[in-house]
Amino acid sequence: MPAARRSARLTALPTALLAAVVSLAACTTDESAPSVPSPSADEAPGEVSGALPTGAPTAVATGLDAPWSVAFLDGTPLVSERDSARILELADDGTPREIGVVAGVDAAGEGGLLGLTVDDDARLYVYSTASDGNRVQRYEPAGEPGALSLGEPTTLLDGLPSASVHDGGRLGVGPDGMLYAAVGDAGDPGSAQDLGSLGGKILRMTLDGDVPEDNPFEGSLVYSYGHRNVQGLAWTDDGTLFATEFGQNTWDELNEITPGANYGWPEVEGVAEQDGFVDPVQQWEPSRASPSGMTYLDGTLFIANLRGQVLRAVPVSDPSTSTDHYAGEHGRLRDAVPAPGGGLWFVTNNTDGRGSPGPDDDRILAVDVTS
Repeated sequence: MPAARRSARLTALPTALLAAVVSLAACTTDESAPSVPSPSADEAPGEVSGALPTGAPTAVATGLDAPWSVAFLDGTPLVSERDSARILELADDGTPREIGVVAGVDAAGEGGLLGLTVDDDARLYVYSTASDGNRVQRYEPAGEPGALSLGEPTTLLDGLPSASVHDGGRLGVGPDGMLYAAVGDAGDPGSAQDLGSLGGKILRMTLDGDVPEDNPFEGSLVYSYGHRNVQGLAWTDDGTLFATEFGQNTWDELNEITPGANYGWPEVEGVAEQDGFVDPVQQWEPSRASPSGMTYLDGTLFIANLRGQVLRAVPVSDPSTSTDHYAGEHGRLRDAVPAPGGGLWFVTNNTDGRGSPGPDDDRILAVDVTS
């Protein structure tokens, strides 16, 4: 039987002084930065050919506590709450019900209960922060909608670099049937260029946590490297993988991911046109972005932005262009997913300690999408 558990090597941190300087610099323009209103859609670059949100969003669910990720188990929406470590199911009327609490979650800063995804066998994969690092676990939920239970976890991968910043956390099952995990540099920028570390990487593994034979580096889970803090993964119809990435002081990024490629951090940030590094297909000033969750729908990538407080639409026919929607109207946005009945859901994140929550926050909002 395949191994059910694989530990990741943690690289040594720099000196305490250097670590403090790096941590301080990293926090100035990442999730913790003050919110700055994003430009309106007519100020965004380029023209969009693809799907666009239409009309005013309506609330699907309200009163959530720092929600981070949404996944669908046989059509039932499941929501992770970062700080409470709860996984909730949503009833048809949006009422949340706890199906379980992920044990051993150490929620601090940007860490906690993060990404969720589901495979074709209705098994739930969970990315969370424990006291000894980030980890990926698999659950087999039991019961019927309205009475689901979480069950016991199987740990696929643990000991991933973790910190109060740059924990990555997004999961996805690709069209190839493999499990992908975005791991941040955890405040140690040098780890992103170190192929012996799993920090600052996008990982690709089997659904049991093993290394696929066709991974780009023999015996390694590393699929791409040179990342600072990826929090969005999405595949287009032809299987192309895109990822959103938090920059530091200059550029946040949208990258098209190629197996084995180096995306430059910390040597470069944004478009550098340097040999050996892959440039982003689009970049934004951090005040307009802090791009987190992302989904693909009808020819368009939809990106939820935290600091920029905007839902951004990027047509895959020309991913160097984009249009912004609902700028500043709903506060910080954490995730975007296709709605179960059509259209789009996006998730606010105003109760995470860095936003200004309204009386119904946090919320999941639904909007129609037209081509």
